[in-house]
Amino acid sequence: MLWKKRAYGEESPYIPAGPFKIRMPFIHYKFEWPDYVQGLLMCAVDLSAIPLMTEVLGMPFEVALAIVMANGVFYLLHHLLGDPVVPGWITPAIPLLVLYVQEFAEGQDRIHALIAFQMTLGILSLLLGATGLATKVVRLIPPAMKSGIILGAGFAAIISVFQVGGKFDTFPWTITIAVGIGFYLLFSKQFAKLQNKNGILRIIGKLGVLPVILLAVIVAPIFGEAHWPAIEWGFSKPDFITLWNEYTVFGIGLPPLKTFLMAIPTVIAAYIVLFGEILQAKALIDEAQVARPDEKIDYNANRAHWIFGIRNSAMSILGPDVSMCGPMWAAMQVVTVERFKKGRKAMDSFFGGIGSFRWGTNTGLLLLPIVSLVQPILGVALALTMLIQGFVSVKVGVLEARSQRDLGVAGVIGAVLCIKGATWGFAVGILLCLLIYGKDFFKGEVDNTFVKDSEENKEIA
Repeated sequence: MLWKKRAYGEESPYIPAGPFKIRMPFIHYKFEWPDYVQGLLMCAVDLSAIPLMTEVLGMPFEVALAIVMANGVFYLLHHLLGDPVVPGWITPAIPLLVLYVQEFAEGQDRIHALIAFQMTLGILSLLLGATGLATKVVRLIPPAMKSGIILGAGFAAIISVFQVGGKFDTFPWTITIAVGIGFYLLFSKQFAKLQNKNGILRIIGKLGVLPVILLAVIVAPIFGEAHWPAIEWGFSKPDFITLWNEYTVFGIGLPPLKTFLMAIPTVIAAYIVLFGEILQAKALIDEAQVARPDEKIDYNANRAHWIFGIRNSAMSILGPDVSMCGPMWAAMQVVTVERFKKGRKAMDSFFGGIGSFRWGTNTGLLLLPIVSLVQPILGVALALTMLIQGFVSVKVGVLEARSQRDLGVAGVIGAVLCIKGATWGFAVGILLCLLIYGKDFFKGEVDNTFVKDSEENKEIA
């Protein structure tokens, strides 16, 4: 158990392998049971991709389940290869992709469009990671544009829940209660103080959003917004054979070259959104590092590109996925960071937390009792993760700005991104930064807006 030998300020043990740092459970990191148990039920969010795929692609539930389970296996690559994140979808880009594939006739043409898109996105990510350009891209983006992209992602996540026909219309009471309690458990200063004084509250705090999911299972039927779960026993039955024969290149062949070319604009737009999640991931890791200097956490954008590039490329062949393979699940990254910040006794290593959680979600997908328990409230689970992501995106997006002008530009970019799409948002950001900053396009300005309050407090004191 090498993890026990980690000295203060060191990285958790690993096996070096080129750009990767291999870590295995129980050997290189302590297995965190609270995160594993949370993962068992938070597989509900993974499962909430199923209605999306059945609606957009017209595939049966069991085939969509097979895609979700294949995606779950690839989620494990991140922590096993040294990327300190809870991986997930490219959530804010989902509406962009849905609009794109719906331009094609349902059936083989639409599946080809999705395959071409995801394969191209995977290859682009691999090229950026392999050449080392990913890190340079992050540094070249002006602060105002970074802020705007992340803000736009947050706005889009929140809008998706509250727009007409969104999840809030289906589960108004359940989402109000569940999200309210979830935000209290995760972000309230009052609860942080209370759990330090009470053992039961301390246990609840360690479980992240798991208590909220369990509460939703009860609240939704009480308010008539879902039926009571009909628990089934045994193991899930994904249909990999139909997936293989009717929804992959092995059954329907590769898309024509024209379809790959048509996918390029949407790929670029999705990558812009994905890039915003890279910035969020780095910001959250930096936040965790400040609170826990006892463990050095190495986040490398190039390595992240390698891994989600592999995931998107592989899934485009094995099971094309409308939710895509993104660099981070913001909601659960926040939950894990908040637990990690509580000290080494709460979570020995960050890799233990994120790894144990993803082992838990994979176990949950296999167990039919868990799948059938959470199936009625999949929409609530999706709304919860979208709203937590929105909260974090707005907070991180604002902090990426360096001046009040940056904030103004960022607000315009974020709004345009939500209304017209990521490509328009990026174009507007370039134009505004050129007009406002001119030769200082890349560095913008610093006006000390974000130290104003602390300086005023010093004067008052």
